Amino acid sequence: MSWLEKNYEKAAIGGAAIVALGLVFMGWSSLNGIKEEFGAPLSGRGNNDPAVKDASLIDKAKSSMQLDRSITPADDNGRPVDLFVGVPLFVSKSDPTKPVDPYKGEPIHDPIPNTWWIDNKLDPGFADAPQRDPDKDGFNNLEEFTNKTDPNDPQSYPSLITKLKYVKDESILWVLRPGFPSDGGFTFKYEDNRKSENQNKTDPAVMITDGTLFFDKEPAKNRFKLLGSEQRKEFDKKTNSDKEFTIVKIEDQRPNKKGTVYEIPAPLSEERKMEHVKYDRTAVFSLEAIGLSGKEFKVEEGTSFALPPSATEKKYFTKEVTPDAVVIEYTDADGTKKTSKISKGGTQ
Repeated sequence: MSWLEKNYEKAAIGGAAIVALGLVFMGWSSLNGIKEEFGAPLSGRGNNDPAVKDASLIDKAKSSMQLDRSITPADDNGRPVDLFVGVPLFVSKSDPTKPVDPYKGEPIHDPIPNTWWIDNKLDPGFADAPQRDPDKDGFNNLEEFTNKTDPNDPQSYPSLITKLKYVKDESILWVLRPGFPSDGGFTFKYEDNRKSENQNKTDPAVMITDGTLFFDKEPAKNRFKLLGSEQRKEFDKKTNSDKEFTIVKIEDQRPNKKGTVYEIPAPLSEERKMEHVKYDRTAVFSLEAIGLSGKEFKVEEGTSFALPPSATEKKYFTKEVTPDAVVIEYTDADGTKKTSKISKGGTQ
């Protein structure tokens, strides 16, 4: 047996090692060659080198890049001239082939005159340009034009009452029930449609007499004052005939209802209770402008409030609040007293 046959594995390993060393040497040589080739500076401009396509255009490109390409706006006696003179920016609504002069032609967006857009540096080239709001104050261009305010100034806007939204009402239903007269006075019970604990009762051993404020706990603490009572004939549905009742007169002391007088039969039966139900109504508003859109605030019926709500001067008065609408009284900027009715879910 020959040496190669006896030592085949050793010979194979040795051959593989020699091949690996050869590959490493070739890679190292190639790497150094690349460095040397790329390190050599290029000579000449390549104009006549057939390997560089269109090399002769390099000089022209450099020259073009050095040209002054600034555009000077054209002017015609103080009037800027559109450089795209070949394309009419606006055309007649009745005749699309007829161009419209933005200065002298028909309004692009009637009733806004074309000069208004130019004077305010606004682009009327959008189909919805009148509905756009460049200063983001909640009033669009048409509203700003109509009210003669600055469409580019967020501090200049029309009357905020036009953006007051009536979201809903929050009503408390209540009833005041006097008891039987006794010793020249009466007992009283207050009930409302909130939780069962929102009720008041006077002490059955202490009669409420004329001129007395009653209820010493919330929610009706010191709210009512007994003015007096009288005998009066009224039609009794139960007996279908006139009947003499004792009627008490109660004055409301709540700030927004102070002076309101209620006349209630004593005692007030369960059957007639709904005839004398009252409401404490509160309007829930949001101001859909000046960044306050969607932020709700509440105003009680019969009270004054400010717009925006953070303002100190309360120039608006909630005359009436119902589930369907609210009536607001206010004095306009020119001193004119006005009344505005706003339906639920809408603005003026």
